Amino acid sequence: MKRLLAVGWVMLAPSWAVASGFECLLEPWQVVEVRAPVDGMIATIAVNRGDTIRKGQALVTLQSEAEKSAVESAAYRSRMEGQIAAARNRIDYATKKLARLADLQKQNFMSAQGLDEADAEKRLAESELQSAVEARELARIESQRAKELLALRTMTAPFAGVVVDRMLNPGDLAESGSGRKPVLKVAQIDPIRADVPLPASMFGQVRTGTKAVVTSTVGGGRFDAIVRSVDRVIDAASGTFVARLEIANPRDLVPGGSRCNAVIEGLTPPSRQAGPRP
Repeated sequence: MKRLLAVGWVMLAPSWAVASGFECLLEPWQVVEVRAPVDGMIATIAVNRGDTIRKGQALVTLQSEAEKSAVESAAYRSRMEGQIAAARNRIDYATKKLARLADLQKQNFMSAQGLDEADAEKRLAESELQSAVEARELARIESQRAKELLALRTMTAPFAGVVVDRMLNPGDLAESGSGRKPVLKVAQIDPIRADVPLPASMFGQVRTGTKAVVTSTVGGGRFDAIVRSVDRVIDAASGTFVARLEIANPRDLVPGGSRCNAVIEGLTPPSRQAGPRP
């Protein structure tokens, strides 16, 4: 039965897809080490090794009681109306007082100095209102900053994928910085990539968008692929350049980490190319 299936695949597949291909390695599209952006004690870790994650999912939280209190305090200050109300009342009083003194001054019952003092009092009240409004706006900005600082205490998944490893546990100290120990290592496995080293003699013969078929050493599965990028510089040491293939993996059928064989449409390995006739 297996032999019949194999023969059927060969009959249905394009001629280029059954040719001998190039060696490659199936790898996650990207692997990221999740580190804490700030120092702190780990409160919870929501995933374990091998778990599936979705983009934006909360993975790790640090202890954040102080930051939560700062958010509440800043939010309350941004809503306070007392200083603004007081300043408006003073403006109202100063405006009425100035109007009364202006009437008295017209009747020569008030000196110009008294009128100037009332006008200055009104201007001071207006300045106090402006200061109160600016203080509330500053409190709003500080409230937003406090929320952002609190958000730094939660590490989320940068993409949908799987947890490759878990290095720390709740109660451990998570330290920020690239040289510090990460909390988790996560990998994006949809799509999977296969980097195919090609000889320098083939430089310029492969284009992005070219179709390919990748055969996994583990399990022998065959998967459709497409060339997503091609090196524009040849590695002088090895005399090769790399074509990166993208393989859709929505059902997690492609075995990441397995060696593979890639057949790229329009390319024939040098060993199969016809040599010059004697």
